[in-house]
Amino acid sequence: MLTAKSLFQEILDHDESFRLFCSIAASGETQGGWENGRIAVLVPESQRAMARKVARHGADEEKHGRIFNALLRRRGLQAVAVPAAADYTMLLERRGIGLAHEKLQRDEPLTESDIVTYLAHSRITEERAAAQMALLVKHFGDHPEVGKAVRMIARDEDNHLAYCHEELLRLSDEGHAEEIRRILHESVQAEIAVYRDVSLAVMERMGHILRWPRAKRAVLTGGIHAVYAYERAVGWRRMVSLRMPERRDALGGPAAAAPEFA
Repeated sequence: MLTAKSLFQEILDHDESFRLFCSIAASGETQGGWENGRIAVLVPESQRAMARKVARHGADEEKHGRIFNALLRRRGLQAVAVPAAADYTMLLERRGIGLAHEKLQRDEPLTESDIVTYLAHSRITEERAAAQMALLVKHFGDHPEVGKAVRMIARDEDNHLAYCHEELLRLSDEGHAEEIRRILHESVQAEIAVYRDVSLAVMERMGHILRWPRAKRAVLTGGIHAVYAYERAVGWRRMVSLRMPERRDALGGPAAAAPEFA
C-alpha cells in the first residue's frame, strides 16, 4: 500500500535517494540559518529586543543543517547539489516572498516593515516545516538511524512556529495588524504553489533514482496536485491564522546542542 511511511522508508533504505533527501534538507536549513543570522544583525533599533530570538532561530537552522550532513557522513555519503527546481528557499525569493538576499547582504538596518515581512514569511514556512517534521516523528521517531534527529528538529520547528505567532501578535498590537494580514495572505498563495512545484520536482528525481513505475509516479503526481487544490481552496487558512501559543518565549534561551552523532 502506498503511504507516506512506505514512501519515506523507500527513500531511507536507498543511499542515493537518502543522499538527495538529506542534501535538500541540509541546504535549506543552512540557508535559513544564514538569513536569520543576517536579520539578527540588521534588526532596527526599535525592535532590538527580539534580535537574540532571531539569532537563536538562525542557530537552530544551522544546527539542523549540520544534523542532516552528519546523517550523510554516518553512511559514508557526501551531499549533492540541490536541483534548482527543488530549491524551496530560492524559489520563494524569486516569487518576492520574504526578504531578498540582496537586502540582507547590505549593512543597512532593516525597517519595522521588513521585520513584519520576515515574521509573516516565517510564520507560513514554519507551519510547513512543523507539519512535515510531525509526520516524520509519527512514523520514524523511534527509528535507530534518524529518530533522534527528527525528534530534535521537530521540537525546534514547533518552537519557531510558536515564536512567529507570539511576535506577530505583539506587532499586531503595536499597529501592524493590517500589514501583517496583507503580507500573510499574499505570501501563502505563493508558498503553496512553490511547495507543489518543489514536491513535483523531488518526486520526479526520487522516481528516477528508485525506478518507480509510471503508474506509481502518476498516483504521486495526482496526490501532489490534490494537496495543492485543497490548500488553495481552504487549507491556506491554517497558515495565516494567528493565536497566542501555549509555549511562550519559545526562543528566549540558548539553542539546544545537536545530537552526539552530529
